Amino acid sequence: MAELKDFAEQLVNLTVKEVNELATILKDEYGIEPAAAAVAVAGPAAAGEEAEAQTEFDVILTAAGGSKLAVVKLVKELTGLGLKEAKGIVDSAPAAVKEGVTKDEAEGLKKSLEEAGAEVELK
Repeated sequence: MAELKDFAEQLVNLTVKEVNELATILKDEYGIEPAAAAVAVAGPAAAGEEAEAQTEFDVILTAAGGSKLAVVKLVKELTGLGLKEAKGIVDSAPAAVKEGVTKDEAEGLKKSLEEAGAEVELK
Protein backbone atom coordinates (compact mmCIF):
# COMPACT_ATOMS: atom_id res chain seq x y z
CA MET A 1 0.00 0.00 0.00
CA ALA A 2 2.82 2.41 0.83
CA GLU A 3 4.37 1.66 -2.56
CA LEU A 4 1.14 2.68 -4.30
CA LYS A 5 1.02 5.96 -2.36
CA ASP A 6 4.63 6.67 -3.32
CA PHE A 7 3.80 5.88 -6.95
CA ALA A 8 0.74 8.15 -6.84
CA GLU A 9 2.84 10.96 -5.40
CA GLN A 10 5.38 10.53 -8.18
CA LEU A 11 2.60 10.74 -10.79
CA VAL A 12 1.14 13.86 -9.25
CA ASN A 13 4.51 15.60 -9.22
CA LEU A 14 5.33 14.95 -12.90
CA THR A 15 6.10 17.95 -15.07
CA VAL A 16 4.22 18.53 -18.33
CA LYS A 17 7.22 17.27 -20.29
CA GLU A 18 7.36 14.10 -18.17
CA VAL A 19 3.62 13.52 -18.61
CA ASN A 20 4.02 13.78 -22.39
CA GLU A 21 6.92 11.32 -22.28
CA LEU A 22 4.85 8.93 -20.15
CA ALA A 23 1.95 9.19 -22.60
CA THR A 24 4.29 8.35 -25.48
CA ILE A 25 5.69 5.32 -23.65
CA LEU A 26 2.22 4.04 -22.74
CA LYS A 27 1.06 4.41 -26.33
CA ASP A 28 4.14 3.03 -28.10
CA GLU A 29 5.08 0.19 -25.77
CA TYR A 30 1.71 -0.84 -24.30
CA GLY A 31 -0.86 0.39 -26.83
CA ILE A 32 -2.65 2.48 -24.20
CA GLU A 33 -4.14 5.82 -25.28
CA PRO A 34 -4.03 8.00 -22.11
CA ALA A 35 -6.06 10.87 -23.64
CA ALA A 36 -9.08 10.27 -21.41
CA ALA A 37 -6.93 10.40 -18.30
CA ALA A 38 -5.33 13.67 -19.43
CA VAL A 39 -8.75 15.25 -19.88
CA ALA A 40 -9.85 14.05 -16.45
CA VAL A 41 -6.74 15.53 -14.84
CA ALA A 42 -7.06 18.82 -16.72
CA GLY A 43 -10.78 19.15 -16.02
CA PRO A 44 -10.75 20.14 -12.34
CA ALA A 45 -7.86 22.55 -12.80
CA ALA A 46 -9.68 24.31 -15.62
CA ALA A 47 -12.82 24.58 -13.52
CA GLY A 48 -10.84 26.11 -10.65
CA GLU A 49 -9.27 28.66 -12.98
CA GLU A 50 -12.69 29.55 -14.36
CA ALA A 51 -14.07 30.19 -10.89
CA GLU A 52 -11.18 32.50 -10.07
CA ALA A 53 -11.56 34.38 -13.33
CA GLN A 54 -15.27 35.17 -12.90
CA THR A 55 -15.73 38.90 -13.39
CA GLU A 56 -19.47 39.16 -13.98
CA PHE A 57 -22.12 38.22 -11.48
CA ASP A 58 -25.90 37.90 -11.47
CA VAL A 59 -27.88 39.18 -8.50
CA ILE A 60 -30.74 36.74 -7.91
CA LEU A 61 -33.68 37.60 -5.66
CA THR A 62 -34.64 34.28 -4.07
CA ALA A 63 -37.43 35.58 -1.79
CA ALA A 64 -38.99 38.95 -1.01
CA GLY A 65 -39.03 38.39 2.73
CA GLY A 66 -41.40 40.05 5.18
CA SER A 67 -41.47 43.57 3.74
CA LYS A 68 -42.38 42.91 0.13
CA LEU A 69 -43.36 46.52 -0.60
CA ALA A 70 -39.97 47.83 0.54
CA VAL A 71 -38.22 45.24 -1.64
CA VAL A 72 -40.34 46.18 -4.68
CA LYS A 73 -39.48 49.87 -4.19
CA LEU A 74 -35.80 49.05 -3.81
CA VAL A 75 -35.75 46.81 -6.90
CA LYS A 76 -37.43 49.67 -8.82
CA GLU A 77 -34.81 52.12 -7.60
CA LEU A 78 -31.82 49.83 -8.21
CA THR A 79 -32.83 48.70 -11.69
CA GLY A 80 -34.49 51.81 -13.07
CA LEU A 81 -37.54 49.74 -13.99
CA GLY A 82 -41.12 50.81 -13.58
CA LEU A 83 -43.16 49.83 -10.54
CA LYS A 84 -45.02 47.10 -12.45
CA GLU A 85 -41.79 45.53 -13.76
CA ALA A 86 -40.12 45.68 -10.34
CA LYS A 87 -43.17 44.06 -8.74
CA GLY A 88 -43.04 41.38 -11.45
CA ILE A 89 -39.44 40.53 -10.52
CA VAL A 90 -40.27 40.32 -6.81
CA ASP A 91 -43.42 38.26 -7.41
CA SER A 92 -41.58 35.80 -9.67
CA ALA A 93 -38.73 35.15 -7.22
CA PRO A 94 -36.33 33.50 -7.69
CA ALA A 95 -35.54 36.00 -10.43
CA ALA A 96 -32.56 38.00 -11.62
CA VAL A 97 -32.52 41.59 -10.41
CA LYS A 98 -29.38 42.49 -12.38
CA GLU A 99 -27.15 40.38 -14.58
CA GLY A 100 -23.52 40.72 -15.64
CA VAL A 101 -22.45 43.21 -12.98
CA THR A 102 -19.07 43.52 -11.27
CA LYS A 103 -18.42 41.76 -7.99
CA ASP A 104 -18.43 45.03 -6.02
CA GLU A 105 -21.72 46.17 -7.56
CA ALA A 106 -23.27 42.73 -7.02
CA GLU A 107 -22.25 42.69 -3.36
CA GLY A 108 -23.61 46.23 -2.89
CA LEU A 109 -26.95 45.27 -4.44
CA LYS A 110 -27.09 42.13 -2.31
CA LYS A 111 -26.41 44.10 0.86
CA SER A 112 -29.09 46.70 0.04
CA LEU A 113 -31.70 44.07 -0.77
CA GLU A 114 -30.91 42.04 2.35
CA GLU A 115 -31.23 45.17 4.49
CA ALA A 116 -34.72 45.61 3.01
CA GLY A 117 -35.56 42.05 4.10
CA ALA A 118 -35.05 40.16 0.85
CA GLU A 119 -33.14 36.91 0.39
CA VAL A 120 -30.49 37.25 -2.32
CA GLU A 121 -27.74 35.12 -3.86
CA LEU A 122 -24.95 35.87 -6.30
CA LYS A 123 -24.16 33.62 -9.22
